[in-house]
Amino acid sequence: MFVDRIRVFAQAGNGGRGCVSFRREKFVPKGGPDGGDGGKGGDVILRADVHTDNLANLFYEPIIKAKSGGHGQGKKMHGRGAEDRTVNVPIGTIVYRAEAPVQRNEDEEFADDAETRAPKKSEIKHDARPVADLAHDGQEFVLCEGGKGGKGNVHFKSSKNRAPIQYTEGEEGEQGYFLLELRMIADAALVGYPNAGKSTLLGKISAAHPKIAPYPFTTLRPSVGVVDLDDYRRVTVADIPGLIEGAHRNTGLGHDFLRHITRCRYLLFVLDAAGSEKRHPIEDLQSLRREIDLYDPILSKRPWCIIANKMDLAGAEENLQLLRERFPAISVIPISAARGEGIDELKQHLGASLGESPRFDTESISATVE
Repeated sequence: MFVDRIRVFAQAGNGGRGCVSFRREKFVPKGGPDGGDGGKGGDVILRADVHTDNLANLFYEPIIKAKSGGHGQGKKMHGRGAEDRTVNVPIGTIVYRAEAPVQRNEDEEFADDAETRAPKKSEIKHDARPVADLAHDGQEFVLCEGGKGGKGNVHFKSSKNRAPIQYTEGEEGEQGYFLLELRMIADAALVGYPNAGKSTLLGKISAAHPKIAPYPFTTLRPSVGVVDLDDYRRVTVADIPGLIEGAHRNTGLGHDFLRHITRCRYLLFVLDAAGSEKRHPIEDLQSLRREIDLYDPILSKRPWCIIANKMDLAGAEENLQLLRERFPAISVIPISAARGEGIDELKQHLGASLGESPRFDTESISATVE
């Protein structure tokens, strides 16, 4: 199961309580206070991990809690500090503060199966500005900080208070609800209508194995493949599930798919050059470009090219000439993903184009609020 949006509750550990104790040893009269401090509570930490590809681990454990620190003891012994609770998340995870979920009535009917248990957009209210953007492998963010330990009575002794019985409780750890949203990070994205051949193409240029079938909306989750180039370089290409008209208004699964494009620095528009789905490729391209621009104007300014797929079918050559005439300044690469034709030319174009495009920068990504 692929999960790219989840609300979690995080609670850091409380600090340990300070101790009230007095030194009691033979031949040591009036030993004085020796109560130790409490230990620090554990932090809740999110760590970006290259080996984690979605948020499914938090789907089954949406409550993240760290342990509390140990209490102080006599002989000025500090309580044990609790271990931090570290949770691995995929690279490209954005963290927002969210409100507590709405309590449902027991008699209210709602789905609770594995596909619908994840929170819906209408049920989540979160801050527009993200609190963290984990865009690099190994990057960590302290989601909730553990409470400090309390002070023992050894800190309260003075010339006037030689036998203090004061101590302090440990501080409470931070807690709250958070929305974790995954946006795939890849060098390039395959964008196109359903049945344009994106999954077939990804399987040809990389070792990825996305689901392929002769019906629309076969791909229901983004897939990322690694493409090996001739100059011993590697680039990552994401297969974004088919977009439809009105995706910027969240028609269909619009926002679920469009937000993954925001991380890609090069867009590959895969078109059905033969018009086998009773649509014209130029109209498809204009519609896709319009949806992306309405969703986020910054995306429409990214470098892009056209991949004319299904060149082995009748009518593809005529449409290919129309595409080149209509977009003379844009690279148009004819291929047949089903037959593996034009794959080498596409890889060469990827290597040349991605070498010129600027590297991914989290500060240049606009935070799109749904």
